[in-house]
Amino acid sequence: MSVLKALLLPPTLNVLLILLGLMLGLRRLAGALLMLLGLAGLLALSTPLASHALRQGLEPYPVPIPSQLETAQAIVILGGGRDYDAPEFGWGDAPADATWRRLAYGAHLHRQTDLPILVSGGRRHDEHLAEASLMAAALRDVFAVPVRWLEEESRNTMENARFSAGMLLAADITHVALVSQAWHLPRAVAEFEAAGLTVVPAPTDFASPPPRGLRAWIPRSYHLNQSTRALNEWLGRAEIALRDRLPL
Repeated sequence: MSVLKALLLPPTLNVLLILLGLMLGLRRLAGALLMLLGLAGLLALSTPLASHALRQGLEPYPVPIPSQLETAQAIVILGGGRDYDAPEFGWGDAPADATWRRLAYGAHLHRQTDLPILVSGGRRHDEHLAEASLMAAALRDVFAVPVRWLEEESRNTMENARFSAGMLLAADITHVALVSQAWHLPRAVAEFEAAGLTVVPAPTDFASPPPRGLRAWIPRSYHLNQSTRALNEWLGRAEIALRDRLPL
């Protein structure tokens, strides 16, 4: 599925459309249309308006209020990637920016509630340290927050949920506050609930509104990245829906 997703997401999909258009030839209508679709799609997805529209539809959960957090027994922070060979902290690799945002909000919630923390993230490419180990080091060394459980085997959101639930249910914990990006939480909540946990969504990193005027239409690589993340999430949700409809 990961290879299929890569082929269906920009910029790979756009490049494939352009190459196919070139193969068909610009003088043929189908070739010209494919090239136009590839280029126009790439430019459109790079605009603040498009990236905001794609992300906003993925962010149904508001920030939890204190009464909701009172039902939680633990905080689960999901890994969001790593930076390789990062020299600043002496850990070898370091959490990626998306993970830092989750860690900061998880630490904030911990200070509000004093709930124990589970961090979840494994080795996607046989790295020396699991992502959960890097997250625990960051919480300990940077935020002065302890971590009770490290889930170090997962490679995707479904495994985050399955392996985390196994550890938490064994500790008689059934209600958790789940921390991730606002656009990622709908899929993550569905996976954790399917694994047997009751979830209080704890979103962070909401989509910023696009600027006014002409700047909303100016393409930038940052917004292409945000659009790609959002489209990846929409594909992930489609995968869950398809999986739920197919017989086992």
